[in-house]
Amino acid sequence: MADVSCEVNGPVAVITLDRPGARNAMTTAMVIELFTILRDIAGRHDIRIVELTGSGDRFFCPGADLDSSVERTDQGPDAQPPSIDVSFLQVPVLLHEMPQVTVAAINGACAGAGMGWACACDIRVAASGARFNTAFLDVGVAGDMGLPWSLPRLVGSAKARELFFLRGKFDAEEALNLGLVSAVHAPPEFRAAVAGIVGRLAESSPTALRFMKANFVAAERMTFADFVELESERHMRIVARPEFRDRARAFKQRPVP
Repeated sequence: MADVSCEVNGPVAVITLDRPGARNAMTTAMVIELFTILRDIAGRHDIRIVELTGSGDRFFCPGADLDSSVERTDQGPDAQPPSIDVSFLQVPVLLHEMPQVTVAAINGACAGAGMGWACACDIRVAASGARFNTAFLDVGVAGDMGLPWSLPRLVGSAKARELFFLRGKFDAEEALNLGLVSAVHAPPEFRAAVAGIVGRLAESSPTALRFMKANFVAAERMTFADFVELESERHMRIVARPEFRDRARAFKQRPVP
């Protein structure tokens, strides 16, 4: 794996976009590698949390590698688009729907298709130096990696359109105010803060965590009545397990703050 690395530690998989010499810019190879890793993880029950981040301290993923994209157009108007199995372009769908909880640790610049990957995750945490930009109009494209689908669900339809049609770069504090990220941390504390969030998730009930993620995915596809029926059935299955009994008793025995 040249452009993406993956380290598994117990129930946590840390996936790193690993092209530091190119600011972790996205290539076709990176898309294919990330899809392959996520697809394999999605089928594993021993991994419950996936952290997606960028190598280094300045860049998460600024979008597509424009050098390679422009090089293709330089071949002339009759040049064929790169051949890629369209299933590989389902990376944001995997991040959004896979059974594992996905956490985007946005350590730096996050733009374009890279922002699409981040917004597909369940949780986003940013370093204070991170900068965001939809950037698609700047380079003459309409958008990809699902961002027109995911961004309105995070910040609202009107604000998402503004960020696509009118805005340029915005910082991590504005991303926090928009609800795009759930927390912002200074670079020296950023990795430790992300580890704390991931660690809290890893200590949660594996069954409840998996069903909770599945509930959110199902809720986007179902009527309210149908969802409540499904949610109730899953809830009854959880409370019938010894794991629930043990955790509920431990919770009741905690000191009252």
